Parts: sequence; structure tokens; C-alpha cells
Amino acid sequence: MLGSSDPIAAAIGLLRPHTVIDPGLHAAGSWAVRFDAFPHVKMGGVVRGECWLALDGHEPVLLQEGDFYLLSDPPSYLLASSLTEEPFAARPLWDTAANGAVRIGPESEEDTYLCGGYFRFDEPNAALLLDVLPRLVHVKAADPRNRLLAHVTNLLSSEVESNAVGRSLVLDHLAQILFVHVLRAHADQTDRPAGWLGALNDDGIGAALRAMHADVAHRWTLEELAGISRMSRSAFAAAFKKQVGTTPVEYLIQWRMSLARDALRRNIRSISELAVATGYESESAFSTAFRRVAGASPKQFRDAAHRVV
Repeated sequence: MLGSSDPIAAAIGLLRPHTVIDPGLHAAGSWAVRFDAFPHVKMGGVVRGECWLALDGHEPVLLQEGDFYLLSDPPSYLLASSLTEEPFAARPLWDTAANGAVRIGPESEEDTYLCGGYFRFDEPNAALLLDVLPRLVHVKAADPRNRLLAHVTNLLSSEVESNAVGRSLVLDHLAQILFVHVLRAHADQTDRPAGWLGALNDDGIGAALRAMHADVAHRWTLEELAGISRMSRSAFAAAFKKQVGTTPVEYLIQWRMSLARDALRRNIRSISELAVATGYESESAFSTAFRRVAGASPKQFRDAAHRVV
């Protein structure tokens, strides 16, 4: 079965994130670090102290102790105690790391400690998440969800600077837990994000989305989905389009094809099995829908993916 009743878990599963945790940054006095542009997601938190986050082309944001941030496809940016300080380049600074930490200034005068890392996603599916995220998600210390984030961050910061057995596995899981909590906090914010991520918190549209994700093989009708959402057909169709940005039918097709592309790249099902698993009456109908979305037949797509590998 290809479906999952948890759209966030299903989307992250398709993204197949590769997680890298940066060294902890211990800083004292006046300092600045410049980071290169990055194509997917960066994330971090202020464990102690405060600093500025300045994305090129955007207004600087003051991060205070306990705050978290997530950057989606960010341009070059600064983390700094002072925006006028000449910055270190992050990459060579990270090369100086010892025991999972880098230091700027005297250890005895340290007043700031940051932790963070990044996620690289499977490129063909990266847009599933990147398209519904703003450039910056800022979860403040006062946010109700921050208490849980703080617990995970404490574990993460402790593990980063340890040499314990299983360290890399623990870091990978902690980073993904932190990632999901930040996504939840973002989806819960008053200015709810557009797209499927924000719509999940709507009692009506969210219920329909979870139903479609749980059973992608079902031949969903507008009447069924509207009933799940406890809305009339017209009200449901309008609300879905407004919140998700596309029609229910088109959303379902795109999600089915995302699952199909992933299965074809991994060669875990035959094309005829995929047709059934994604709700099509025949292999021919599935192939026609797949070609319309992917620009190639399922066989051509699978063969090309395996040649690249």
C-alpha cells in the first residue's frame, strides 16, 4: 500500500532527507558568520544568548535565546552579534571544529551558543515541501510548542559535542524530530501558510487531505471528500482550491504521481502493480496520466532513473 494517513510523514518519506548537523557555534564578543546560499532547508536554534539573522534581500531578524529558525532555499545569509562586523566564512570556520564545536573569541567570555544543520532532499520531490514554505520560519521562545523544541535541542546540542557510540544515528533522528516540530509550529501560526501544509490544520479540508493520503488507490469523488469535510460540494471545492491552491482531483493526481515516480526510481513495483496501487483501472490509464504529469511514460521514466544511478 502506498498511502499514509499522515501527510507530513508521507511527504518527508518521499523527500528522503539527508541530514547533516553542523558543529555547535560558541561565540564571545562581536562576531559574524556568512553562509552560502543553499538549495533545500537549513535549521537552527539559539541555545544561549542572542544574534541577528540577516538573509540577503530581507530585513534582519533578531533571534533570542530559545528561538528557532528554518530557512527554505535560502540565499546567502549572516548570523551575527553585530551586523557591521566583518564576517567569517562558514565553511572554513567549520573546518576548524574540534569535538563537535567551533569557537569565536575567548572561551572564558562566551555568551552565545548556536546549534543547527541542514537537510538535502531527493531533488525530484523537493518541491513538495519547498513550494509551501516561506523563506524563513521563525519560532519564538514564547511559542507554545517551543517547550518541546527546547527539549529536543538540549539533546541535540549535547549529542553534537559527544563521541558516544551511535552518535550519528541519534543526531539524524533528533534533527528530523526537530524538523517536524518546527513544521508543526509553523502550521499552527495565526498566519497559517498556504498549500497542503497549512490546510492540514483545517478540520474540514485537513480531514479530506488525510483521507486521500491514507488511501490513494480509492477512486475518490467530490461528493465523498465533501462529506468527509462536512461541507457541500461547492463549498468544499471552493475552500480546497483557496487553501491548497489546486482542485481536489488535481491534488490527488499530483500526489499519486509523486508516489509513482518514487516507486519507479526504486523499482519496487511493476507498472501494472503501480496502476492498481494509485487507483487506475488499467495500466494504460495510469500510463496516460503519468505521461501528462512526468513528461514520459512510466517505463521511460524508470529506465532513465536507473541509467542515472
